[in-house]
Amino acid sequence: MNVWKQDIAAKNTAVEPAPHPWHRLVALGDSFTEGIGDPEPRSEGGLRGWADRVAEELSANQPDFAYANLAVRGLLVQQILDHQLAAAVALKPDLVTLSAGGNDIVFRRSDPDRLAEKIDDGVAQLARSGATVVLFAGPDWGATPVFSQIRGKVAIFNENLHAVAARHDAVMVDLWFLRELSNPGMWDPDRLHFSPLGHHTIAGAVLKALGVPHTLEPLAPKPPLPRSWKEARTEDLIWAREYLVPWVIRQLKHPAAGELTAKRPEPRPVFGNGTPPGPFIGGGHAA
Repeated sequence: MNVWKQDIAAKNTAVEPAPHPWHRLVALGDSFTEGIGDPEPRSEGGLRGWADRVAEELSANQPDFAYANLAVRGLLVQQILDHQLAAAVALKPDLVTLSAGGNDIVFRRSDPDRLAEKIDDGVAQLARSGATVVLFAGPDWGATPVFSQIRGKVAIFNENLHAVAARHDAVMVDLWFLRELSNPGMWDPDRLHFSPLGHHTIAGAVLKALGVPHTLEPLAPKPPLPRSWKEARTEDLIWAREYLVPWVIRQLKHPAAGELTAKRPEPRPVFGNGTPPGPFIGGGHAA
């Protein structure tokens, strides 16, 4: 696998960021990669997200490191490939992350096999450029009302993505088996996107998959207080009214891809113009 291997013990402890072979990261995808759910006024577009957090770590002790984020919320797989793939290759990255398919599976009930075929073609192009490619298997929404009905499709899509990663020597970040993400504190109130803690946790998983030591300390949120069946269903109804229905309506009225722009279209130093990193969740190191 085309991934940097450090001769260190595999421990879940924070260490000083170490040298690695990458100098230019380009992130492709939708709202997951754009950073929805992780607001940070000091970050471009007002969002931070796991990709920014990964770039922050990779830029440590790497003075020439540059990062671009082409992700745009709400896009489908074909739109991501049509509008971001060629642009990413043109930026000549040596590290590319690609996450796509969530909107297709959730809102279009698309065929997971055909989606994987499209992604396979895109990954092939990225791999031919010589860049290390990072892919993501989606999280397990089994405990989520409504979305639990598509759990089987997500699982099939994930297995297809594992095959794509193996075929093209890509790095796989498997969110399905990242069981920490089952904690409600990892999710935004809309239950569709990750919270700052969720993005922080995913950033750590990406760096672990790349074999890069980092300073992101794993956090263990307290379990939620037990709720009665009635309280849980009431909360589900409120969530559906305030988040799910408006989100579905926005998807049905989806704007043309050209109407939305990437928050970071050009690769630049991570903290250009003197912008400091955002606060660490819970204090301590910058996450």
